[in-house]
Amino acid sequence: MIKISTLCICLIIGASTHLLAQTKPINIKLTGNKKLVAVNATVTDTVYKGKKAVKLVAIKSNEPSFLKIAGNSFGNGIIEIDLAGKRQENSHPLNRGFVGIAFRISDDHAKFECIYLRAANGRAEEQVQRNHTTQYYSHPDYNVEVLRKEFPEKYESYVDMVPGEWTKIKIEVKGQQAKLYVHGSAQPVLIVNDLKLGANGQGAIGLWVGGGTDAHFANLKVTNMD
Repeated sequence: MIKISTLCICLIIGASTHLLAQTKPINIKLTGNKKLVAVNATVTDTVYKGKKAVKLVAIKSNEPSFLKIAGNSFGNGIIEIDLAGKRQENSHPLNRGFVGIAFRISDDHAKFECIYLRAANGRAEEQVQRNHTTQYYSHPDYNVEVLRKEFPEKYESYVDMVPGEWTKIKIEVKGQQAKLYVHGSAQPVLIVNDLKLGANGQGAIGLWVGGGTDAHFANLKVTNMD
C-alpha cells in the first residue's frame, strides 16, 4: 500500500511539473534576434519611447506583412506584447495605423489568424469609427471586407488607445476561441469564438503591420499551453 501511494505521489508530482513546464512564459528577444523572418516588410532595431524595440514597415500594402518568430510553433496559449502604431506621414490621410499579432501562421505563410488594432480610431470623434478600433480576420478567406459583409460588427470593437503610444495587449487562444485584452484589463475587449482556421490550428507567431503604418514592438512574451 505504501509503495502504491508513493508511486501515485510521484506520478502527480511529475504531471504537475510537466504542466508547469508547458505553461511557463517565455520572453522572446526581438532586437538582434536572427530567428526573426521579415515577410513583405522591413525591420529595424531601435529604441522607441524608452524601450528597445523593432520597427516594422510593410513593403506592399496589399499583401500580408509581418515579422515571423521562427522556431516557435504556437497552437494554444497566451501572447503578450507592447506595441505602437501610427500613420506614416506620406500615407493616405484615412490610414488608421494598423498594428497587431498574427498567429498559427502556416509554414508557407498562406494561412494565419490575426488580431490587430487601428490606433487612430481609439480617439476618433465619430462613434462608428471608434467601434472599428480592434479587428479580427483570417487569411486568406476571411478578410475584413468579407467579415463586415457576412457578419457585421461581430469581429470588431472599441478600446481607448493613442496613435504612436505604447499599448500593452494580451491575446489568449484556446481551440477555436481567441480573446484580446488591452492595457492589462481583467475583461477582454474582443472575443472571437469561431476562429476560421479551426480549433486545431498550429503555426508561428508574427508581429503584424498594415500598409502605410510605422509599427513598433517590444517585450514579447509567449506561453504555450499545448
